[in-house]
Amino acid sequence: MMNFLLLVVTFVLMEGVAWLTHRFVMHGLLWVLHKDHHQVKPGFFERNDFFFLIFALPGFLLTLFGTLNNFSPLFFIGLGITIYGFAYFLVHDVFIHQRLPILKRSNNFYLRAIRKAHKMHHKHLNKEEGECFGMLLVPLKYFYQELKLSKSK
Repeated sequence: MMNFLLLVVTFVLMEGVAWLTHRFVMHGLLWVLHKDHHQVKPGFFERNDFFFLIFALPGFLLTLFGTLNNFSPLFFIGLGITIYGFAYFLVHDVFIHQRLPILKRSNNFYLRAIRKAHKMHHKHLNKEEGECFGMLLVPLKYFYQELKLSKSK
């Protein structure tokens, strides 16, 4: 039970890590890798995709070392990071940016709020003046807007 709790806590904390990294690293020091993601038509592959490797490495290493140490807590921390990375891929690349042609039309207000918040993030084409750096948790105003739209239909 403790290992499952560790996995869940790690997954939740990863939203904060993703927000901080997106805000201060991707829109800061490593803007050179993230910049093409804010272009209107960046193409299928982007330099921004290198962040997958940057984020996958800690999850992989922790899972590996945890496995080698009889499934120590490191394994469950690594697994939490990896599951968050997979959720990020599904939400960001598949659902929002439609890199795979599935989940195109969702009527779920939560998913629409996530998409709208990300759209607001992408209205800024440079690294300054950004907003909505999170992925799964976005400002409440977008949820309220989408909930209102759902009720008015």
